[in-house]
Amino acid sequence: MDEISTGSLFILLAILILLSAFFSSSETGMMTINRYRLKHLVNENHAGAKRVSHLLDKTDRLIGLILIGNNLVNIGAAMIAGIIAERFFGDVIGPIVATFGLTLVVLIFAEVTPKTLAALYPEKISFPASLVLLPLMTLFYPFVYLINGITNLLLAIMNIRPRHDQGDNLSKEELRTVVFEAGVLIPKQHQQMLKGVFELEQVTAEDIMIPRNEIFAIDINEDWKIILKQLTNSHHTRVLVYRDTIDDAVGFIHVRDALRLLAKDQFSKATLLRAVREIYFTPESTPLDVLMHKFQTAKERIGLVVDEYGDIQGLVTLEDILEEIVGDFTTSMIPSHSKDVQLQQDGSVLVDGSANIRELNKEMNWDLPIEGPKTLNGLILEFLEEIPEANMSFRIAGYPMEIIEISENMVKTVRVIPEHYQTPDAV
Repeated sequence: MDEISTGSLFILLAILILLSAFFSSSETGMMTINRYRLKHLVNENHAGAKRVSHLLDKTDRLIGLILIGNNLVNIGAAMIAGIIAERFFGDVIGPIVATFGLTLVVLIFAEVTPKTLAALYPEKISFPASLVLLPLMTLFYPFVYLINGITNLLLAIMNIRPRHDQGDNLSKEELRTVVFEAGVLIPKQHQQMLKGVFELEQVTAEDIMIPRNEIFAIDINEDWKIILKQLTNSHHTRVLVYRDTIDDAVGFIHVRDALRLLAKDQFSKATLLRAVREIYFTPESTPLDVLMHKFQTAKERIGLVVDEYGDIQGLVTLEDILEEIVGDFTTSMIPSHSKDVQLQQDGSVLVDGSANIRELNKEMNWDLPIEGPKTLNGLILEFLEEIPEANMSFRIAGYPMEIIEISENMVKTVRVIPEHYQTPDAV
């Protein structure tokens, strides 16, 4: 080295530091690149993405190559720095100056700066770097293979088996996070729809069913004129038919079938019973994702919800499930509140006691508890543990409420004052 000029050594040292920066930034860029965007670019036949994807197929070999290259240039840089320092500071102080000086230079120019840059712009670093790393992988393959073999042997001694088939699969919770961290990349409406899909397995038929006391149904033992009036004035395409009580349900009649028989002057109780379709029953604890699959398999769109004793508790439709995903269907372009909610000028809200809590939370953006009772009346009765009186006031989950009307031992109307909401911890 004595015959090499000091200037040439400085140039060689600078080149080695640049190579160290290249390997450091390549490692960070390759490891932080978005794997899902990378797959998308590969499908779009992006040349750089294909090269990077090929290198990442064997991550252990890629890391081995980068570390081999980085260590070689760093050791070479240390040797050159030592020679330069000895020429300027002598054999005693020179090694000390070289050690601290090179450490500072490497940290700034070959580690922190290039790795930070690569973390910010992984694609801009990884794609060009792959042009160099691919040939180097071929050139140093025997050495890389040997190093990885020794490494895997040491891991095997420690009973650690490296796996190459883990992939980049996301759990449902991780996928949910990805969706809501996407920001403007996914419109908020689509985010809410995806959230609805994720929550289908957490919502049961009992949560969305129409309670039995609200089911529009026809008693076949009623007067024939009343039955005709109910059918002609029905707002539903499928109507439940029963005998005396809903627990003795016969089946569903499609209004289209009834009108067709009526047009042919063949409509009677006998033809009505022959036209009813078989009832599909589902337990109240059935998750919505399972129920939707069963509806699809059975070619059904409507079913009755039963409890553990087989008693009918309510009715659920395919439309109810779809509304959990896409929101309420409406033909109006102007947003409107449901019949259970009446906004008051003072900011309070009058709510029907039979209102479904989950629907209230979605409609009003509230956070009432949904783990217990399904209706606001049930929630209040559970909270108070008695039948309340009118004008009684209290808080549930931080929301001030006032009983407005009581009828037949049920809470009919409640005033909620969301403007005075307090977190439960502060109540």
